[in-house]
Amino acid sequence: MEPALRELWAESRDLLGLPSSSLDAAAAAAVPRVDLPPTPLAFLRDHVSPGRPLLVSAAATRHWPAVSLWPTASYLTDALRSTAVSLHLTPDGRADALASHPRRPGGPGPSRCFASAHVRRVDFPTAVRLIRASDPAAGLVAYAQQQDDCLRGEYAAVAGDVDAHVPWASEALGCLPEAVNLWIGNAHSVTSFHKDHYDNIYVVVSGEKHFLLLPPTEHHRLYVREYPAARYVAAEQDSEGEHQLRLKLEMEEPERIVPWSSVDPCPASPEEMAVQASSFPLYFDGPAPMRCTVRAGEMLYLPSMWFHHVSQSPGSNGLTIAVNY
Repeated sequence: MEPALRELWAESRDLLGLPSSSLDAAAAAAVPRVDLPPTPLAFLRDHVSPGRPLLVSAAATRHWPAVSLWPTASYLTDALRSTAVSLHLTPDGRADALASHPRRPGGPGPSRCFASAHVRRVDFPTAVRLIRASDPAAGLVAYAQQQDDCLRGEYAAVAGDVDAHVPWASEALGCLPEAVNLWIGNAHSVTSFHKDHYDNIYVVVSGEKHFLLLPPTEHHRLYVREYPAARYVAAEQDSEGEHQLRLKLEMEEPERIVPWSSVDPCPASPEEMAVQASSFPLYFDGPAPMRCTVRAGEMLYLPSMWFHHVSQSPGSNGLTIAVNY
């Protein structure tokens, strides 16, 4: 690895206040953690201005009714029984991620494309049933991940169970959140490396979310390239008397190009890991990303432009439930 690159990584991480161990590929740096919510001034000074993530303990959400109600077996299902919600379907749990190009297996042109989920409107109890039953082995993984202010829209009936905003963060940022989203999935849903152009606060209500984080100064390590866009479409099938839903990937027409990270930090097999490591050495031979597990009740502040990869573990109810401001 070029010494100049390592110096860049060291200097940029030093500016973010990350420990020197974060330059070791085998030792991931931890996200700063506080037991009590910071004051708006401290949050602005220590995290918003320098662009530094922050993990806040469950003390910040102890007063939320959602903390005790949503993880139960029936509360959300009862409260949203007649509500239609948007459910995102993929064969493997990877929506908005790279997939094999359906038209060019081994042929000329790009071998990968940017694949978006098939979105279907279903009643909430059906959504929960499909999420709990999700399994890549069956070719169907469901995830409620609508990103259009859905908590205050589709899920308005339970929006009052959480704070409308995070007061100390809103004061420091000088604005209220433009959107508040509710995400519900299981362990098979994975979000590939990407960045957002706005600040995020993630609050886990049930289960855990596992983040890999890279600062904006390490954008070059993710080999962002342009990929043609595709979308999963549904094909209804009847097999042995049972109705089944199968998903097929189709390229978008007219063609749309999406810049996206080429790196998969968690390949499914040693063979895939070898291919990834040889193709993207700046990521795999460089310093480890920051790692952070957000547990039920905790919240993560993620500044804009930070790249993040997210996996999750369900709670005892079989679901991972999170609110995103």
